[in-house]
Amino acid sequence: MVQIHPTAIVHPGAELGSDVVIGPYCVIEADAIIGDGCQLRSHILIDSGTRIGNHVKIFTGAVLGTAPQDLKYRDEKTCLEVGEGTTIREYATLNRGTTHTGKTVVGRNCLLMAYVHVAHDCVIGNEVIISNAVNMAGHVVIEDSAGIGGMTAIHQFVRIGRHSFIGGGFRVAKDVPPYILAMGEPLQYGGVNHIGLSRKGYSSEVLLEIKRAYRLIYRSNLTKNDALVKIREELKPFPEIDHVARFLEESERGLIKG
Repeated sequence: MVQIHPTAIVHPGAELGSDVVIGPYCVIEADAIIGDGCQLRSHILIDSGTRIGNHVKIFTGAVLGTAPQDLKYRDEKTCLEVGEGTTIREYATLNRGTTHTGKTVVGRNCLLMAYVHVAHDCVIGNEVIISNAVNMAGHVVIEDSAGIGGMTAIHQFVRIGRHSFIGGGFRVAKDVPPYILAMGEPLQYGGVNHIGLSRKGYSSEVLLEIKRAYRLIYRSNLTKNDALVKIREELKPFPEIDHVARFLEESERGLIKG
């Protein structure tokens, strides 16, 4: 059964799943879709074009699906998608996409802590943890299971690889490869995320090959292209090694330094 607090305003054109709970002073606009079992605490705005999956929890003051903060935007119809099981904490702000991609996407089972800002056309993978007051510009891509420390600013078009972890309070202006730790100012490679990967069940054999890959990238004085050749030719063809190589090949902003 849907529960709507008497002070909440829900547009007749909004679509609510079963067992949705909408708390005091929430505003749900037309063309918003909220999946089964979602919980909205209080004073939350869900704007038009927002698509929320099942069992999402949204805390006080969060604002989802508002127009992009992009001067090129002309009120085109775009959307924000939030995946199943994600938690969005207090006063987070998530904008819709622009016509560049048409949507902003947050994956499944993510945790976006208080005051996080997700800008237009960002794509956040599954099981990503974004700490308090992380602010990202448009078109950022964060792959699955990455972690971002608090008070971090992320430049537009940056890519952050899967299972990487970025320390708090830094500025991310270049791509952060997968499976690593990143820290320092300017942001730089801080080693393989050994503890995080071990907790996820990665074998010692895979971890060793990942370390060898980053030794070629950051410790050998090779060019990116030469490091790629050696990674392809000399390392065992695990999927993780292939992902590292493809990430390097596709990097447009360049990688953080070693």
